[in-house]
Amino acid sequence: MKNDKVSLKEAVKFHGHLGPYLVLGILAGEMALNKFRCRKYLSLKVRVWGATKKPKSCLIDGLQLSTGATYGKGNIEKSIGPAIEIEFCNHSNNKKIILKFKQSLIEKLKRIKTHRDSELLAKRLYKTEYNELFNLIPKHL
Repeated sequence: MKNDKVSLKEAVKFHGHLGPYLVLGILAGEMALNKFRCRKYLSLKVRVWGATKKPKSCLIDGLQLSTGATYGKGNIEKSIGPAIEIEFCNHSNNKKIILKFKQSLIEKLKRIKTHRDSELLAKRLYKTEYNELFNLIPKHL
């Protein structure tokens, strides 16, 4: 099933600025939709741990943009956790996956010192393959 890729221009218009966590949310959502071969908006329930404060919480805007899951529909939620972890559940078959950031990505994020660094990393991440950024863990019910 084909889902339209969220453009950086669209993301900035929605979120207000460009940053790596916004882009990572977009990419994580796209990866989940592709993995499940499902459509945006109503197919997924998304739960995010470890992204309750800025800048990490910007991840949630990227997830909303890419998956169509929203707080208004009640199909996205955030929880307190020690590290970022994103769980996607496909409503049609109840299959779940969990995405975690790869250690190499965490190290890149830690090196950000300025807003310019943040924007440059976001642009590079946008062009990066999913498997270079995330560990995907199937979850069995």
